[in-house]
Amino acid sequence: MPDIADRILDAALTHVPFDGWSEVSFRAAVADAGVDPVVARGLYPRGAVDLAVAYHKRGDADMLRRIAATDLAEMRFRDRVGFAVRARIEAAEDREAVRRGTTLFALPPYAPDGARLIWGTADAIWTALGDTSRDFNWYTKRATLSAVYSSTVLYWLGDDSLEHEATWAFLDRRIEDVMRFEKVKGQLRENRLFGALTAGPAKILERVRAPSGSDADLPGGTPSR
Repeated sequence: MPDIADRILDAALTHVPFDGWSEVSFRAAVADAGVDPVVARGLYPRGAVDLAVAYHKRGDADMLRRIAATDLAEMRFRDRVGFAVRARIEAAEDREAVRRGTTLFALPPYAPDGARLIWGTADAIWTALGDTSRDFNWYTKRATLSAVYSSTVLYWLGDDSLEHEATWAFLDRRIEDVMRFEKVKGQLRENRLFGALTAGPAKILERVRAPSGSDADLPGGTPSR
């Protein structure tokens, strides 16, 4: 049996396509779920905004279950990334709820929430795929995948092709662009002239570390001496 928070979220999904992630949807969901409004507000202090956050995180959890249930060993790494992004999008069964969420998190007051959610999705994918980087690459990988994921979602929202074939082709192209960029980066690192020009900045970047412990949700910093 779903817990109270899930009951409210499930109830909200019947109202969001019509009223968005709004206070109207929140109050209707609370009434439909038969939950005391005070209890509901304790679970979702910002009302529908926190419901939208919970909906996104539910999708991340579903994606991780799909990844865990699939044997990725025989896939090329780029195909593993593509599978994970596709699994995350397919986890969002209600496209209108995603569309409404995209609109909500585009608003200035909630844009930071939206950015954190996309970053969290990218981090969840890299972690599930076994990423062990703890240096500056930890950030670049997640930033790049955040851009791939968010652009693919926007394409998917407007895609009317059969079984979203156009979206998956778009995703393949974005990953190909990333792989091409990584190849160029590797070639530049091997170039002596480029290496000499970037020696100073490289030394600084070497000190950047991924967040850990109580600071796991914060930007990384330089290690203490």
